[in-house]
Amino acid sequence: MREQYRSTAFVETDLAPSPMDQFARWFMETVSAGLHEPNAMIVSTATPDGRPSSRTVLLKQYDARGFVFFTNYGSRKGREIDSNPYVSLLFPWHPLARQVVVTGTAARIGRDETAAYFRTRPHGSQLGAWASEQSSVIASREELLLRYEELEARYPEGEQVPTPSEWGGFRVEPEAVEFWQGHRNRLHDRLRYVRTDSSGWRVERLAP
Repeated sequence: MREQYRSTAFVETDLAPSPMDQFARWFMETVSAGLHEPNAMIVSTATPDGRPSSRTVLLKQYDARGFVFFTNYGSRKGREIDSNPYVSLLFPWHPLARQVVVTGTAARIGRDETAAYFRTRPHGSQLGAWASEQSSVIASREELLLRYEELEARYPEGEQVPTPSEWGGFRVEPEAVEFWQGHRNRLHDRLRYVRTDSSGWRVERLAP
């Protein structure tokens, strides 16, 4: 199964000064193009001995400091990040023949920042964060639904739900960010920003 990608050249002079500025450009283009859940990204983590795992997570914030997503800290990814902070993010924007690959380190964000975001979530999602001990083994779906119903009775719609202590955000601070643009004959453009110090970046072109 192969497809010939048709797109214009992506060259160094097209790049923004920083990877976060370039990401903002491409992200807004995916939104304008109407892609389904353009903030969906594959988050890859690993145990201290290098056993990897991946899953799709929604990006919730990004700025000059990095990329933020939220999860249960007791989940598999949460435990792995706590023991090995090196992670990879992949944004697979297939309809535009583009992808962005981020490698860097993840750290928990502050509780005030987590609580502020938690209050913006739909009521049902707030209850779901309490109901699910993410990645733990459960006996049945009915067990999960019963837990949710108990929480729904305790915190009806309109009542403030407290932020779970074991739920919060991780910020991924990038060490390298690759922007991939597909082309005909597999002659893709791959431009990668690599951090040189606390504020500088160099750009590399990679063979496809």
